[in-house]
Amino acid sequence: MKKHPSWLAILAVVILGVALAWAILQKGKPAAERDEHGHGEHEAASEHAPPKGPHGGRLFKAGSYGLEITIFEDGVPPEFRLYAFLDGKPLPPTASTVQVTLERLGRPAQLIRFKPQGDHLLGDAAVSEPHSFKVTIEALHDGKTHRFAYEQIEARVTMSDAQLKEAGIGLAVAGPARIDSQLALLGQVHYNGDRTVQVVPRLAGLVESVSVNAGDLVRKGQVLAVMSSPSLADLRAEGLAAQRRLALARSTHEREKKLWEEKISAEQDYLQARVAWQEAEIAEQRLRQKLAHLGIALAGGGNLTGFELRSPIDGVVTDKRISVGQSLGEADTVFTVSDLSTVWVDVPVAAQDLAAVRTGQTVRVKASAFDAQAAGVITHVSALLGEQTRTATARIVLKNPDGLWRPGLPVQVDVTAGQAEVPVAVRLDAIQTLRDWQVVFGRYSQHLEARPLELGRRDDRFVEVLSGLNAGEHYAAGNSFVIKAELGKAGASHDH
Repeated sequence: MKKHPSWLAILAVVILGVALAWAILQKGKPAAERDEHGHGEHEAASEHAPPKGPHGGRLFKAGSYGLEITIFEDGVPPEFRLYAFLDGKPLPPTASTVQVTLERLGRPAQLIRFKPQGDHLLGDAAVSEPHSFKVTIEALHDGKTHRFAYEQIEARVTMSDAQLKEAGIGLAVAGPARIDSQLALLGQVHYNGDRTVQVVPRLAGLVESVSVNAGDLVRKGQVLAVMSSPSLADLRAEGLAAQRRLALARSTHEREKKLWEEKISAEQDYLQARVAWQEAEIAEQRLRQKLAHLGIALAGGGNLTGFELRSPIDGVVTDKRISVGQSLGEADTVFTVSDLSTVWVDVPVAAQDLAAVRTGQTVRVKASAFDAQAAGVITHVSALLGEQTRTATARIVLKNPDGLWRPGLPVQVDVTAGQAEVPVAVRLDAIQTLRDWQVVFGRYSQHLEARPLELGRRDDRFVEVLSGLNAGEHYAAGNSFVIKAELGKAGASHDH
């Protein structure tokens, strides 16, 4: 017997076809309209957000009247542009009178009025960032007033006091501050020339031994090397002979003096002995001082040619140019010893900055290669400018007890050029970069919202606020980067 499809299967196919057709027709229709007052949640979270208009803005309707609101910022500061419609067709901009009220956190309400401009109505004020506000629209057309409203949120997070405490976020109040105007100069660390000595042999000779290397710490008087010099043997021999002649002359003088006092010898013999003694003493002193000038003792311990090179100061051997067996001249520099407990920082100063740099001024020196800084004092500013560089040189003496500031290290020197009282300032560590803004996060009840700032003078503590935050407003100071991270997690968008 042949089977036929039941009437129930046919009915199911018909119902399915009708449902699919309805879905296809609904796909192209806009979302459900709001009521005449347009009240609802933020567009990103609402099921009843207004549909988009032909210009990409929010479209509101009240009966046959429609109004599209957009924020236009292509090549101009952000501005509201409105487009009016009647029965879905564009209305001339002169047919409507519109005003918009913006309500922002911590700010008085802002009233924006509109005037016809081409095919749209243009607001009379720029829409400052962030675009986070409640918007109330009042439109008059054909004697009837229509009101719409919406809210959009941008660059805002909500955190309770307990959450702020847990995250270590501190709050501060924007207000007056004293800003130290800073002049940043680049310089380099050098040896302290007043505490650096060069060791030379002072006598030509041969190196017999060397007891230190570059980088070694040495004490004043410590033996650095031992040398031998044939010419030293002659000097020492002459010196020893002078000592013996002096001893003999002294003995002869004492004998002749006694004989003269006893009326045994003539006074002339006594006077001749005294002159001979004085001449021998002068000759011995001359040779002794000559050896002392060379830094060499008269006695050589049996070795008339050997002598020692000793360190004249406590310090570090910063240069060594000597080796065993080397033949050296009397003026050859063989060691450089530097006391690195203090160093010099030399800084070129351009002519236009010389008024801010003076002797006795305390400055802040910062290492360029690692995180370190210290206070120093300007001890000298050169009186002349370099012919090629057209700069003067300022010299800073910097204490260096730990040897951190090594000669050759590039540094930045911050000079306080002046002080200024500013009406509004925030802590420097509160500033964060968000998109292309420099912001702090203002605190309004449980909300923290980015406040783009125009900044002015700054020092290492505060930065002047020219616009974007008012005196008395609270803002996130310590650990404000946590809020920026929260915004990143939330994927905050630039919503128009």
